[in-house]
Amino acid sequence: MWAFLPLVVLADCECGYSLSLYNNSNSNDGFALFTDLIESKFVRVQDISQNTDWVRQAFNLTDDRARGPYGEMFAVENVVVSPMTAQPKEDQEAAAAGLKLVVHSEPVENMIPVAEIDTHRLDMFWGTFRASMKMTEQKGTCAAFFWYFNDTQEIDMEFLSKDFNSSNSSYPVNLVLQSREAVMDGFDAAKTSNFVKAYLPFDPTEGFHEYRIDYLPGRVFFYADGAVLAEMKGSAVPSSPGHLILQHWSNGNKLWSGGPPAEDAALTVKYVKAYFNSSTIQRQKDWHGRCKDVNAANAVCRIPDVTPGDYGPAEWFFKDHKNMTNNQTISGQSGGVKPEMKLVWWLVMGAFLFLNGR
Repeated sequence: MWAFLPLVVLADCECGYSLSLYNNSNSNDGFALFTDLIESKFVRVQDISQNTDWVRQAFNLTDDRARGPYGEMFAVENVVVSPMTAQPKEDQEAAAAGLKLVVHSEPVENMIPVAEIDTHRLDMFWGTFRASMKMTEQKGTCAAFFWYFNDTQEIDMEFLSKDFNSSNSSYPVNLVLQSREAVMDGFDAAKTSNFVKAYLPFDPTEGFHEYRIDYLPGRVFFYADGAVLAEMKGSAVPSSPGHLILQHWSNGNKLWSGGPPAEDAALTVKYVKAYFNSSTIQRQKDWHGRCKDVNAANAVCRIPDVTPGDYGPAEWFFKDHKNMTNNQTISGQSGGVKPEMKLVWWLVMGAFLFLNGR
């Protein structure tokens, strides 16, 4: 008689990745467990067109749709990579490496050539999303890192280069929950209660810094280098799965992006790290298949967080270590994902999991 034995997964992190939660008094409020990850180390990508986790976008917006004197021409050739060599000869070479989203200075057919790249996966529910980015010094662009479901469920971090002022060390970032309220106000979220202009304690054009969005049930936190910039709660917090977008654009609108820039301008991205719960039944089954005991040793791995004064965790990637990305996507060129990993990526967790005994 044949006997079929259950599959036993022998790996670290098979139950997921944990994030410490803090309340307004900055005391620990338990942990969140995320079951899926995407880690994209763009400084090591040789050909972005073959990347398995990201898709460059190509579409046009008329000036009317773009809500500016110029339209926007999103083109794949405006998203390129400058990979770091194994041993960069100069610090300048290392500083220039990464994914570049270019906004051109010369309009084409009354459209400004701009750039966008999106994750393949559309099933990102609650999660923590981080991007290491260096802003352009050229005035007249909007750099954006955001989570998106639709125009009324969107979490944005937007950087307007025209507003950076080195003379008084003023470097604002616009933090936005796009909502029905904003749509009713002509897509002007600044008129709503879901908009915060925060000021960075550093010049974002001089080097790479980690910008972070924590999308949790009923609340969203925004960070820069591990320091909280703002917390938002209420009905405007999304309640759907979505995806991540990196965008760099200009439409000439003096009230927002300004521009076009006097010279071609690039937003440079060193990495994106996303730890999240999926929204699909298949991924839920995958998680139950590999997670045998959430309380077992090494079953859950803590996500190392960049903190003010300690940027070391920025260099930590689970995918660089054996047995830590079982049944997960791996960012890389074509062939970077093993055939047996090519699953339909859907919701692993129907609810947010807490590891605090509640």
